[in-house]
Amino acid sequence: MNFLPIDIKDKMGEGLTFKISRFKEQIKKTKPHKHEEYYELIFLSEGEGFHTIEEDRFVVSTPEFYLLKPLQLHYWQFTSIPRGFVIQFKLSEFDDLNESTLLDMIRNLSENKRIRFTVENYPDALLNEIFEEFQDKSSYSREIIHGLLTALFGKLLQIATVQNSNMAHRETLYERFISLLMKECPQLHKVSEYADKLFVTPQNLNAVCRKQSGKSAGEIVTAQLILEAKRYLLHTDHTVTEISEIMNFNDTSNFVKFFKKHEKITPAQFRAQYFH
Repeated sequence: MNFLPIDIKDKMGEGLTFKISRFKEQIKKTKPHKHEEYYELIFLSEGEGFHTIEEDRFVVSTPEFYLLKPLQLHYWQFTSIPRGFVIQFKLSEFDDLNESTLLDMIRNLSENKRIRFTVENYPDALLNEIFEEFQDKSSYSREIIHGLLTALFGKLLQIATVQNSNMAHRETLYERFISLLMKECPQLHKVSEYADKLFVTPQNLNAVCRKQSGKSAGEIVTAQLILEAKRYLLHTDHTVTEISEIMNFNDTSNFVKFFKKHEKITPAQFRAQYFH
């Protein structure tokens, strides 16, 4: 059997050691790939779907940040239009002696694959300043960008420190439910099935979910099922009938009704929006 090699992409361009651009605002089928020997920092303010980095699969939940190290395998499966910024750089962009603090921050930051933001702490102003300065390319732009990057990385490390500290505490029922949902969806559809596996009552699980997220456990399960359905519709060539089977619906009509109830259009119509 012949295996196709994994694509290695270079999106920076020849001779560049730093680049910032807006995230491409489109949905397309993606393949696992790697990037040339540069870091890629992805800031998403909008978008839904999935992001796989090596063996880790993340549900995109904006606003958030992802860091890819050189030659790290990843791919996207967006189910709505993404928006944000992408920063790419090589370590040679920074001076080993005069910018050792900045390089240390990059090394510390690279221990995090993902950082979640609140709407309030998403660094939109910093990102726009860096983007505008990169576009202008006027005198001292490089120095200004490096100063802004120091502020940006510092903010990211602050947030990461708090999040990592919170994760070190005992995992809550809500967190165990979300982990189980990532593992068992789309095979399990009922709140009672998740409650049984967590050794709690559905009422207790609903109460905890409402307190943590403002949504019932059922609403969270439904949202995940819809997300999974969109993933298969947009990123595979499976028929609607095949997808309904993969998602453990007992017949296609039930799947279509479920999807239309929540999205106001059929699965076929949803797919047709992106692929004509």
